[in-house]
Amino acid sequence: MRGHLRERSPCHWAIVIDVRDPQTGKRKRRWHSFKGTKREAQVRCAELIATVNKGNYIEPSKTTVADFVRARIDQWEAAGEISARSAQRYRQLLKHQIAPYLGAKTPRKLRPLDIEAWHTSLRDSVASRTIGHAHRVLSKALKDAAKNDIVTRVVTKEQPAPKVEGGEKAIVRDVPALVAALKDWRHHAVAMVALFSGLRLGEALALRWNNVDLDRKIIHVREALEQTGQFGVRFKAPKSKAGTRDITLPDILVEALREHRKAQLELRLQLGIGKLPDDALLFASIDGRPVPPVRVSTSWGEFAQSIGMPEVTFHSLRHTHASQLIDAGVDIATISKRLGHATPGITLNVYAHRFRQDDSKAAAAINAAVKW
Repeated sequence: MRGHLRERSPCHWAIVIDVRDPQTGKRKRRWHSFKGTKREAQVRCAELIATVNKGNYIEPSKTTVADFVRARIDQWEAAGEISARSAQRYRQLLKHQIAPYLGAKTPRKLRPLDIEAWHTSLRDSVASRTIGHAHRVLSKALKDAAKNDIVTRVVTKEQPAPKVEGGEKAIVRDVPALVAALKDWRHHAVAMVALFSGLRLGEALALRWNNVDLDRKIIHVREALEQTGQFGVRFKAPKSKAGTRDITLPDILVEALREHRKAQLELRLQLGIGKLPDDALLFASIDGRPVPPVRVSTSWGEFAQSIGMPEVTFHSLRHTHASQLIDAGVDIATISKRLGHATPGITLNVYAHRFRQDDSKAAAAINAAVKW
């Protein structure tokens, strides 16, 4: 199989390869654009020729947006670049927000006007935040397409997603009243952990007793639980490197966990199933299996509705915890570490509306972030 280069301009090349038509047997020329040194272009040319020889070559003009994005999601998941839960969410965005509007087009023929029209169409059915998520998935795939010479431009960079107005996140306004009401909810201890430590639901459900030191009032976050359609319920590493952290517990949570442990021990004694293993989950079925996150989320929705807080999701408990820390004047670096955010900048972005209520807190937060 033959191929050669043509220089279009400095560091811009046309890679021309011969491809045999499987139906007619005739040779056809296929052109690929490449940006880089001549040596890099030669290497890429050799790679393309190798794919033709192996029968894996796909003509850029025949690859649809839907097929390409779907293949990239599969690859990102297989390579461990994204979690199974993220892959599931990406596939949902592809199915509902990308494929119906842009799926039949080829990546090479996408133009900024197509992206603009796509955003406009989505506005009638989904929120700006969802449009932004779908835009990022498509943009990530198109960046890969550019690296592999399938497209010459990443149109999602030229036509950005609509801006999301930073609104007030739902939080619990009367924490004492919620704590009192929680005593009647079956997963009350999980909610107390989220409310007074800021853990994500998956992190709370993955806690084991050997990672909880009630005497020293510390929780060691080392795992998270995720639930996907493909893999079911399984343990994984925290969301990011910063997610592996130690959290100091307030007295109200220490007391709640002591009561929860006591109740677990009494139940095991009644059932005659022996002592509680050191590595037992804090929140588990009687046979020790983890509680599915979706079950807790669904149950919370019903509970929140029953106490007149339908706007408060389980994740709102984490937001409530962060808001309490901000209102108490805790520095942004400490809040960021406690929440498991990768950088204080993420914390500032998520909770900007809380800092806007008091400009002096915003200035102090930025000063702390710079020093950190």
